[in-house]
Amino acid sequence: MPTRQTSASGKPKSPRIQVVLPEDLCARLTALAESESRTVSNMARVLIQQGVQRQEQGEAPVEKPLSREERFRSALEFQQPRRLRGAPRRLRLYRPG
Repeated sequence: MPTRQTSASGKPKSPRIQVVLPEDLCARLTALAESESRTVSNMARVLIQQGVQRQEQGEAPVEKPLSREERFRSALEFQQPRRLRGAPRRLRLYRPG
């Protein structure tokens, strides 16, 4: 639940939330913020805003390129099953004695 604080003048501030990020994602967010001359907090707000708008509009999220294994797996899943040629032959078991 977001927490809301009040300023010294008594006017309510914007709600605040806490988010825990992995180190690599935090570094990427910091680099993005620096490249756009924004604070990390402001950059996170902008990106969250864009993501929420995409979700509300029903847009598909931007997908990352598939790895070689994922492409292979999806190609196998989309293949049509094939029938064997000819009827299977009966096997005769060898019974000694």
